[in-house]
Amino acid sequence: MSQPAQPQESTLSEPFVSKWASRYRGATVEDLDPPAALSLTPSDSISLALMSAFERDYTHLTIVDSATRALLGYISIPQLQALLEQGKVKPEDEVRTAMIRFRRRGAKYQVITMDTPLEELEAFFAGAATNGQKQDFAVITDENRRFVLGVATIQDLEEFAKRRPA
Repeated sequence: MSQPAQPQESTLSEPFVSKWASRYRGATVEDLDPPAALSLTPSDSISLALMSAFERDYTHLTIVDSATRALLGYISIPQLQALLEQGKVKPEDEVRTAMIRFRRRGAKYQVITMDTPLEELEAFFAGAATNGQKQDFAVITDENRRFVLGVATIQDLEEFAKRRPA
């Protein structure tokens, strides 16, 4: 008598399935109409970062090199507020003390441009390319990653999906 076949555990993760695909209908990041990015330099003050973010209702700001404009990292305003409340940073401190730096060596970044399909952006937020590590925001750049054009959040994607009928 033969034994029933045992199900084999899959070593591959399940493919990403978009929950809003029916609403995208070929839309790209450009259709989100993301606001222009606000970039600061590492030497700017934390108080300037907070004031700039609150004026524009931004939750993340990109940090660029003052000379080359190369993208160095970002600052999360909610995290920055927590650091201030805990006394770990002061308003007059430089942004460099609280910024999150992008790792350059050994890290492969997914390029998000204005032409990126929204399904791909949703998969990026869900962590499809980062072993399930969800992303809070996406830096939108040109194809060559030379210029920061904007920032998109999962909330931007949700608002777009709500506005479009299925």
